[in-house]
Amino acid sequence: MKIYTGRGDDGMTDLRDMSRVSKTSPRIEAYGTVDELNALIGTVRPTGHDDVDEILEGVQNHLHVVQADFANPDPDEDDPRVREAHVDEVEDWIDDFEDELDPLQSFILPTGSEKGSRLHHARTVCRRAERRAVEFAAGDPVNAEAIQYLNRLSDGLFTWARVVNKRDGVPEENPTY
Repeated sequence: MKIYTGRGDDGMTDLRDMSRVSKTSPRIEAYGTVDELNALIGTVRPTGHDDVDEILEGVQNHLHVVQADFANPDPDEDDPRVREAHVDEVEDWIDDFEDELDPLQSFILPTGSEKGSRLHHARTVCRRAERRAVEFAAGDPVNAEAIQYLNRLSDGLFTWARVVNKRDGVPEENPTY
């Protein structure tokens, strides 16, 4: 299999059902931003914390499911789909780490150790992916659980950024107004 096909040279791309759409369509923007998020998370691993790395590996696999879900305009029951179990898993991961953190009293600046800062950056890209998915959903049917997953994942990335910073001995900073 060649890495290049030339099929996208005209600004169009194939969906899972082999229908063709513009590379600027909201659907492509949505799953392209999820791909960007996945690559960004890849720059964080390894964090130096095995439990966080294990979760991030799981997240990266989930994001492939999100992309497949968004790329499929007419999914069959056997096709990759984001399910409630994916959202539940992220919620469980967040809950597992929240006990390690001090409760938030105010906003914090998205900074810290190199890995913590990258997780904060990933959170912002995740929010953008969610916005792109919501935009895509305005014109096409979209699996609502995939959008919910991205919403929950941004909360997870925020939590894991805080955990990594705490473990790395970097104190949180609050904004001044």
